[in-house]
Amino acid sequence: MSQSKDPPLYDGFAEWYERQAEVGPYNALYDRPAVLELLGDVEGHRVLDVGCGPGLYAQELLARGAEVVSFDESPEMVRLARRRCGDRIDARVHDLRSPLDWLNDERFDAAVMALVIHYLDDRVSALREIHRVLRPGGRLIVSTHHPISDWRIFGGGYFDVERVEDDWHRGQGHVRFWRQPLTESSSDSRTPGSSSSGSWSRCRWRRWRTGIPRTTRS
Repeated sequence: MSQSKDPPLYDGFAEWYERQAEVGPYNALYDRPAVLELLGDVEGHRVLDVGCGPGLYAQELLARGAEVVSFDESPEMVRLARRRCGDRIDARVHDLRSPLDWLNDERFDAAVMALVIHYLDDRVSALREIHRVLRPGGRLIVSTHHPISDWRIFGGGYFDVERVEDDWHRGQGHVRFWRQPLTESSSDSRTPGSSSSGSWSRCRWRRWRTGIPRTTRS
C-alpha cells in the first residue's frame, strides 16, 4: 500500500476517547452491541480485532469465550487494550496500511473492523489482507458512521468523496478520514480477494452503518 505515513491519530487523546466510548451512547449502546450481535456466537473461535482501540470490543469477545488477537496503529490504544484485557489478548501495534505479515493464512474464524474503514486510503488492500487470514466461511463485520453525519458537519453533498480533517475534544484530537456515500463503501468489498468475485466468497461480508452523528465530539 503505497501511501504516506501519518502519525497515529489517537495517541494524543486515547484516554479521553476510551472514557467516551466506554459509556457514550453512540458506541456503548449502538455500534458495539450491533457489531457483536452480527458477529454471533464466538465461543471457542479465534477472532481478529482490527483497529482495536482501547479494547472495548475485545473485552466483550473474551467474555463470550473467544480467543482474541488485536492490533491498532496507535501505541496508546494498544496500551489501553492491554490494560483492559491483560494477558488474555495478543495485542500489538500495527498499521493496517501495511500487510499483516505476522499472521498466517486462514487463521481466524471471524474478524471485527469497527469504526476503522473510513480512515483508510486503500481499503481494498486492507480487506484483501483480512480476507487472507480468515478461514473459508469466516465472518467479517464492518461498521462505519453514516455519511449523512459528514454532510451535517462539512456541508457539500451526500455523494461527495473526499478526505476531510476535523478536530475532536476541543481541538486536542486532530483526525483525518474519508467521507463518501455508502455505495462507494460497498464497492470496495466486491472483489477484495482478487479480480474474481468468487475469491471473496469464503468470507461473508456484513456491514452495519450508523445514522447517529458522532457523539464523541466535545
